[in-house]
Amino acid sequence: MNLDDWRSRINDLDNQILNLLNQRAEAALQIGDLKRRQDLPSYAADREAEIVTRLSAANAGPLPAESVRAVWREILSACRALERPLTVGFLGPRTTFTHQAALQHFGAGATYVPARSIADVFEDVEHARVEYGLVPVENSTEGAVNITLDRLIDSDALICGEAYLNVTQHLLTRARELSEIKLVLSHPQGLAQCRGWLAQNLPDVPTQETTSTAAAVEQAAADVTIAAIASELAGEFFNVPALRPRIEDNPHNATRFLVIGRRPVGPSARDKTSILFAMRNEPGSLYRILEPFARRGLNLIKIESRPARRRPWEFVMFVDFEGHRDTPTVAAALNEIGGRTLFLKILGSYPAA
Repeated sequence: MNLDDWRSRINDLDNQILNLLNQRAEAALQIGDLKRRQDLPSYAADREAEIVTRLSAANAGPLPAESVRAVWREILSACRALERPLTVGFLGPRTTFTHQAALQHFGAGATYVPARSIADVFEDVEHARVEYGLVPVENSTEGAVNITLDRLIDSDALICGEAYLNVTQHLLTRARELSEIKLVLSHPQGLAQCRGWLAQNLPDVPTQETTSTAAAVEQAAADVTIAAIASELAGEFFNVPALRPRIEDNPHNATRFLVIGRRPVGPSARDKTSILFAMRNEPGSLYRILEPFARRGLNLIKIESRPARRRPWEFVMFVDFEGHRDTPTVAAALNEIGGRTLFLKILGSYPAA
Protein backbone atom coordinates (compact mmCIF):
# COMPACT_ATOMS: atom_id res chain seq x y z
CA MET A 1 0.00 0.00 0.00
CA ASN A 2 1.22 3.51 -0.81
CA LEU A 3 0.70 6.69 1.23
CA ASP A 4 -2.68 7.48 -0.35
CA ASP A 5 -3.91 3.95 0.37
CA TRP A 6 -2.93 4.24 4.04
CA ARG A 7 -4.60 7.66 4.32
CA SER A 8 -7.77 6.23 2.82
CA ARG A 9 -7.59 3.40 5.37
CA ILE A 10 -7.25 5.93 8.20
CA ASN A 11 -10.22 7.89 6.89
CA ASP A 12 -12.35 4.75 6.97
CA LEU A 13 -11.23 3.94 10.50
CA ASP A 14 -11.91 7.52 11.66
CA ASN A 15 -15.45 7.28 10.30
CA GLN A 16 -15.98 4.03 12.20
CA ILE A 17 -14.56 5.52 15.39
CA LEU A 18 -16.81 8.57 15.07
CA ASN A 19 -19.87 6.38 14.56
CA LEU A 20 -19.00 4.27 17.61
CA LEU A 21 -18.34 7.37 19.73
CA ASN A 22 -21.77 8.73 18.90
CA GLN A 23 -23.35 5.37 19.77
CA ARG A 24 -21.53 5.56 23.10
CA ALA A 25 -22.76 9.13 23.58
CA GLU A 26 -26.35 8.03 22.94
CA ALA A 27 -25.96 5.32 25.59
CA ALA A 28 -24.57 7.96 27.98
CA LEU A 29 -27.66 10.12 27.40
CA GLN A 30 -29.90 7.20 28.34
CA ILE A 31 -27.78 6.50 31.44
CA GLY A 32 -27.98 10.17 32.39
CA ASP A 33 -31.78 10.03 32.24
CA LEU A 34 -31.82 6.98 34.52
CA LYS A 35 -29.39 8.63 36.96
CA ARG A 36 -31.57 11.74 37.21
CA ARG A 37 -34.61 9.62 38.03
CA GLN A 38 -32.66 7.81 40.75
CA ASP A 39 -30.84 10.95 42.02
CA LEU A 40 -27.43 9.46 41.23
CA PRO A 41 -24.34 11.57 40.45
CA SER A 42 -23.17 11.84 36.85
CA TYR A 43 -19.58 11.27 37.95
CA ALA A 44 -18.96 7.70 39.11
CA ALA A 45 -15.29 7.53 40.06
CA ASP A 46 -15.32 3.78 40.65
CA ARG A 47 -16.99 3.05 37.30
CA GLU A 48 -14.65 5.34 35.34
CA ALA A 49 -11.60 3.83 37.07
CA GLU A 50 -12.84 0.33 36.20
CA ILE A 51 -13.26 1.29 32.53
CA VAL A 52 -9.79 2.80 32.19
CA THR A 53 -8.14 -0.06 34.10
CA ARG A 54 -9.88 -2.68 31.98
CA LEU A 55 -9.02 -1.01 28.68
CA SER A 56 -5.41 -0.37 29.70
CA ALA A 57 -5.03 -4.05 30.59
CA ALA A 58 -6.67 -5.17 27.32
CA ASN A 59 -4.55 -2.83 25.19
CA ALA A 60 -2.33 -4.82 22.83
CA GLY A 61 -0.58 -1.76 21.36
CA PRO A 62 1.05 -0.13 19.58
CA LEU A 63 -0.65 2.71 21.50
CA PRO A 64 1.05 3.02 24.93
CA ALA A 65 -1.16 2.63 28.01
CA GLU A 66 -0.73 6.30 28.92
CA SER A 67 -2.16 7.34 25.54
CA VAL A 68 -5.13 5.00 25.99
CA ARG A 69 -5.82 6.53 29.40
CA ALA A 70 -5.58 10.08 28.01
CA VAL A 71 -7.94 9.33 25.10
CA TRP A 72 -10.52 7.65 27.30
CA ARG A 73 -10.33 10.41 29.88
CA GLU A 74 -11.70 12.81 27.27
CA ILE A 75 -14.24 10.30 25.96
CA LEU A 76 -15.54 9.77 29.50
CA SER A 77 -15.53 13.52 30.14
CA ALA A 78 -17.50 14.31 26.98
CA CYS A 79 -20.06 11.55 27.63
CA ARG A 80 -20.37 12.58 31.29
CA ALA A 81 -21.13 16.15 30.20
CA LEU A 82 -24.02 14.82 28.09
CA GLU A 83 -25.46 13.09 31.17
CA ARG A 84 -25.25 16.27 33.24
CA PRO A 85 -22.78 19.18 33.40
CA LEU A 86 -20.18 18.65 36.15
CA THR A 87 -18.79 21.55 38.20
CA VAL A 88 -15.32 21.23 39.72
CA GLY A 89 -13.74 23.71 42.11
CA PHE A 90 -9.97 24.09 42.28
CA LEU A 91 -7.30 26.26 43.87
CA GLY A 92 -7.06 29.07 41.33
CA PRO A 93 -6.52 31.07 39.37
CA ARG A 94 -6.74 29.32 36.03
CA THR A 95 -3.58 27.75 34.53
CA THR A 96 -2.14 26.85 37.95
CA PHE A 97 -0.86 23.33 38.53
CA THR A 98 -4.08 22.54 40.41
CA HIS A 99 -6.08 23.62 37.36
CA GLN A 100 -3.84 21.44 35.19
CA ALA A 101 -4.38 18.45 37.51
CA ALA A 102 -8.15 19.02 37.44
CA LEU A 103 -8.16 19.02 33.64
CA GLN A 104 -6.07 15.87 33.65
CA HIS A 105 -8.48 14.12 36.02
CA PHE A 106 -11.92 15.31 34.85
CA GLY A 107 -11.21 16.22 31.21
CA ALA A 108 -12.37 19.13 29.09
CA GLY A 109 -16.08 18.33 29.50
CA ALA A 110 -16.30 19.66 33.07
CA THR A 111 -16.92 23.25 34.14
CA TYR A 112 -14.08 24.56 36.31
CA VAL A 113 -14.59 27.10 39.09
CA PRO A 114 -11.44 28.71 40.55
CA ALA A 115 -11.26 29.46 44.29
CA ARG A 116 -8.96 31.86 46.11
CA SER A 117 -7.77 29.37 48.73
CA ILE A 118 -7.81 25.71 49.67
CA ALA A 119 -10.30 26.52 52.43
CA ASP A 120 -12.60 28.09 49.83
CA VAL A 121 -12.51 24.90 47.74
CA PHE A 122 -13.66 22.92 50.78
CA GLU A 123 -16.43 25.44 51.49
CA ASP A 124 -17.63 25.42 47.89
CA VAL A 125 -17.98 21.63 48.07
CA GLU A 126 -19.57 21.64 51.53
CA HIS A 127 -22.19 24.22 50.49
CA ALA A 128 -22.89 22.48 47.15
CA ARG A 129 -21.67 25.41 45.08
CA VAL A 130 -19.63 22.84 43.13
CA GLU A 131 -20.01 19.06 42.97
CA TYR A 132 -16.33 18.25 43.43
CA GLY A 133 -13.15 20.03 44.39
CA LEU A 134 -9.47 19.40 43.75
CA VAL A 135 -6.85 20.36 46.35
CA PRO A 136 -3.11 19.63 46.67
CA VAL A 137 -2.18 17.40 49.60
CA GLU A 138 1.53 16.64 49.20
CA ASN A 139 4.54 17.36 47.00
CA SER A 140 7.46 15.00 46.54
CA THR A 141 9.90 17.88 47.11
CA GLU A 142 8.14 20.20 49.56
CA GLY A 143 6.20 17.60 51.59
CA ALA A 144 2.65 17.76 52.98
CA VAL A 145 0.25 20.64 52.30
CA ASN A 146 -0.74 21.30 55.89
CA ILE A 147 -3.73 23.52 55.09
CA THR A 148 -5.39 20.61 53.30
CA LEU A 149 -4.69 18.22 56.18
CA ASP A 150 -6.09 20.70 58.71
CA ARG A 151 -9.30 21.21 56.70
CA LEU A 152 -9.82 17.43 56.43
CA ILE A 153 -10.00 17.25 60.23
CA ASP A 154 -13.14 19.40 60.47
CA SER A 155 -14.72 19.17 57.02
CA ASP A 156 -17.73 17.03 56.12
CA ALA A 157 -16.34 16.59 52.59
CA LEU A 158 -15.23 13.09 51.60
CA ILE A 159 -12.19 12.09 49.58
CA CYS A 160 -13.55 10.71 46.30
CA GLY A 161 -10.38 10.33 44.26
CA GLU A 162 -6.78 11.33 43.79
CA ALA A 163 -4.57 12.60 40.99
CA TYR A 164 -0.83 12.86 40.52
CA LEU A 165 0.79 15.56 38.39
CA ASN A 166 4.41 15.63 37.33
CA VAL A 167 5.37 19.24 38.02
CA THR A 168 7.52 20.71 35.25
CA GLN A 169 8.61 24.32 35.61
CA HIS A 170 9.39 26.55 32.63
CA LEU A 171 11.05 29.95 32.37
CA LEU A 172 8.38 31.93 30.53
CA THR A 173 9.29 35.32 29.11
CA ARG A 174 9.09 37.51 26.01
CA ALA A 175 12.82 38.16 26.34
CA ARG A 176 14.96 36.54 23.66
CA GLU A 177 18.09 36.10 25.79
CA LEU A 178 18.71 35.42 29.46
CA SER A 179 20.74 38.63 29.64
CA GLU A 180 17.57 40.68 28.96
CA ILE A 181 15.81 39.39 32.11
CA LYS A 182 15.87 41.78 35.08
CA LEU A 183 13.35 40.07 37.42
CA VAL A 184 12.04 36.54 37.96
CA LEU A 185 8.57 36.03 39.42
CA SER A 186 6.76 32.95 40.69
CA HIS A 187 4.81 31.39 43.52
CA PRO A 188 7.12 30.59 46.49
CA GLN A 189 7.07 26.87 45.65
CA GLY A 190 7.98 27.58 42.03
CA LEU A 191 11.00 29.60 43.11
CA ALA A 192 12.00 26.96 45.66
CA GLN A 193 11.79 24.15 43.09
CA CYS A 194 14.14 26.02 40.71
CA ARG A 195 16.57 27.53 43.22
CA GLY A 196 19.59 25.65 41.87
CA TRP A 197 18.90 26.51 38.22
CA LEU A 198 18.42 30.19 39.06
CA ALA A 199 21.68 30.31 41.04
CA GLN A 200 23.57 28.81 38.11
CA ASN A 201 21.94 30.63 35.20
CA LEU A 202 20.59 33.92 36.61
CA PRO A 203 22.75 34.46 39.73
CA ASP A 204 22.46 38.26 39.76
CA VAL A 205 18.78 38.54 38.83
CA PRO A 206 16.44 39.22 41.77
CA THR A 207 13.42 37.02 42.41
CA GLN A 208 10.02 38.04 43.72
CA GLU A 209 7.16 35.94 45.12
CA THR A 210 3.64 36.17 43.67
CA THR A 211 0.32 34.81 44.87
CA SER A 212 0.27 32.26 42.04
CA THR A 213 2.27 31.16 39.03
CA ALA A 214 -0.53 32.52 36.84
CA ALA A 215 -0.10 36.01 38.33
CA ALA A 216 3.62 35.81 37.55
CA VAL A 217 3.02 34.89 33.90
CA GLU A 218 0.46 37.68 33.52
CA GLN A 219 3.13 40.20 34.53
CA ALA A 220 5.71 38.58 32.26
CA ALA A 221 3.28 38.94 29.35
CA ALA A 222 3.28 42.71 29.81
CA ASP A 223 7.01 43.31 30.40
CA VAL A 224 9.82 41.85 28.29
CA THR A 225 12.33 42.22 31.14
CA ILE A 226 10.31 39.94 33.46
CA ALA A 227 10.41 36.16 33.46
CA ALA A 228 7.95 33.87 35.21
CA ILE A 229 8.46 30.33 36.48
CA ALA A 230 5.26 28.44 35.72
CA SER A 231 3.62 25.62 33.79
CA GLU A 232 3.44 25.14 30.05
CA LEU A 233 -0.35 25.56 30.35
CA ALA A 234 0.12 29.06 31.80
CA GLY A 235 2.46 29.99 28.98
CA GLU A 236 -0.05 28.86 26.37
CA PHE A 237 -2.93 30.68 28.09
CA PHE A 238 -1.08 34.03 28.34
CA ASN A 239 0.84 33.52 25.08
CA VAL A 240 4.26 33.77 26.74
CA PRO A 241 6.89 31.44 25.24
CA ALA A 242 9.27 29.27 27.23
CA LEU A 243 12.81 30.62 26.89
CA ARG A 244 14.09 27.66 28.93
CA PRO A 245 11.87 24.57 29.46
CA ARG A 246 12.13 22.09 32.34
CA ILE A 247 14.21 24.17 34.76
CA GLU A 248 13.07 22.37 37.94
CA ASP A 249 15.98 21.11 40.06
CA ASN A 250 14.32 17.75 40.71
CA PRO A 251 13.18 16.06 37.47
CA HIS A 252 11.01 13.68 39.54
CA ASN A 253 9.01 16.45 41.23
CA ALA A 254 5.33 15.47 41.53
CA THR A 255 2.29 16.67 43.44
CA ARG A 256 -0.57 14.56 44.73
CA PHE A 257 -4.07 16.05 44.68
CA LEU A 258 -7.26 14.92 46.39
CA VAL A 259 -10.72 14.99 44.80
CA ILE A 260 -13.27 15.93 47.46
CA GLY A 261 -17.05 15.61 47.23
CA ARG A 262 -20.17 14.89 49.24
CA ARG A 263 -20.98 11.29 48.26
CA PRO A 264 -19.04 8.11 49.05
CA VAL A 265 -17.48 6.15 46.19
CA GLY A 266 -18.03 2.42 45.69
CA PRO A 267 -15.24 -0.17 45.35
CA SER A 268 -13.22 -0.37 42.15
CA ALA A 269 -10.48 -2.73 41.03
CA ARG A 270 -7.82 -0.94 43.11
CA ASP A 271 -8.69 1.38 45.99
CA LYS A 272 -7.22 3.44 48.79
CA THR A 273 -8.79 4.45 52.09
CA SER A 274 -7.75 7.51 54.07
CA ILE A 275 -8.42 7.87 57.80
CA LEU A 276 -7.37 10.12 60.66
CA PHE A 277 -7.30 9.34 64.34
CA ALA A 278 -6.22 10.64 67.72
CA MET A 279 -4.59 8.34 70.25
CA ARG A 280 -3.60 8.25 73.89
CA ASN A 281 -0.18 9.67 74.71
CA GLU A 282 1.26 6.47 76.17
CA PRO A 283 3.80 3.79 75.12
CA GLY A 284 2.57 1.36 72.48
CA SER A 285 -0.52 3.35 71.45
CA LEU A 286 0.47 3.68 67.79
CA TYR A 287 1.52 0.03 67.59
CA ARG A 288 -1.83 -1.18 68.99
CA ILE A 289 -3.75 0.96 66.50
CA LEU A 290 -1.74 -0.16 63.46
CA GLU A 291 -1.47 -3.83 64.44
CA PRO A 292 -4.87 -4.82 62.94
CA PHE A 293 -3.65 -3.62 59.53
CA ALA A 294 -0.60 -5.89 59.66
CA ARG A 295 -2.58 -8.87 60.97
CA ARG A 296 -5.02 -8.61 58.05
CA GLY A 297 -2.35 -7.98 55.40
CA LEU A 298 -3.47 -4.42 54.65
CA ASN A 299 -0.66 -2.33 53.16
CA LEU A 300 -0.05 1.10 54.74
CA ILE A 301 0.97 3.68 52.13
CA LYS A 302 1.37 6.86 54.16
CA ILE A 303 1.44 8.03 57.78
CA GLU A 304 1.47 11.76 58.55
CA SER A 305 1.09 13.54 61.88
CA ARG A 306 -0.38 17.00 62.52
CA PRO A 307 -0.71 18.91 65.78
CA ALA A 308 -4.18 18.72 67.31
CA ARG A 309 -5.09 22.41 67.37
CA ARG A 310 -7.52 22.04 70.26
CA ARG A 311 -4.94 20.69 72.74
CA PRO A 312 -1.21 21.53 72.80
CA TRP A 313 1.38 18.75 72.32
CA GLU A 314 -1.18 16.26 71.06
CA PHE A 315 -1.29 15.00 67.50
CA VAL A 316 -3.69 13.70 64.87
CA MET A 317 -2.43 10.89 62.62
CA PHE A 318 -3.35 10.63 58.93
CA VAL A 319 -3.08 7.17 57.38
CA ASP A 320 -3.56 5.99 53.79
CA PHE A 321 -3.81 2.26 53.12
CA GLU A 322 -4.80 -0.07 50.30
CA GLY A 323 -8.38 -1.33 50.23
CA HIS A 324 -11.97 -0.09 50.37
CA ARG A 325 -13.97 0.50 53.56
CA ASP A 326 -16.91 -1.57 52.23
CA THR A 327 -14.88 -4.76 51.85
CA PRO A 328 -15.09 -7.22 54.81
CA THR A 329 -11.37 -7.18 55.60
CA VAL A 330 -11.11 -3.39 55.75
CA ALA A 331 -14.43 -3.00 57.57
CA ALA A 332 -13.28 -5.45 60.27
CA ALA A 333 -9.95 -3.64 60.68
CA LEU A 334 -11.61 -0.23 60.99
CA ASN A 335 -14.10 -1.57 63.52
CA GLU A 336 -11.26 -2.92 65.65
CA ILE A 337 -9.17 0.23 65.31
CA GLY A 338 -12.13 2.39 66.33
CA GLY A 339 -12.05 0.81 69.78
CA ARG A 340 -8.36 1.59 70.22
CA THR A 341 -8.40 5.29 69.33
CA LEU A 342 -9.69 8.37 71.09
CA PHE A 343 -11.20 9.51 67.80
CA LEU A 344 -11.43 7.89 64.35
CA LYS A 345 -12.63 9.56 61.15
CA ILE A 346 -12.87 7.81 57.80
CA LEU A 347 -12.00 10.45 55.22
CA GLY A 348 -13.02 8.32 52.24
CA SER A 349 -12.36 5.28 50.06
CA TYR A 350 -11.57 5.96 46.41
CA PRO A 351 -9.87 4.56 43.29
CA ALA A 352 -6.08 4.72 43.51
CA ALA A 353 -4.48 6.86 40.83
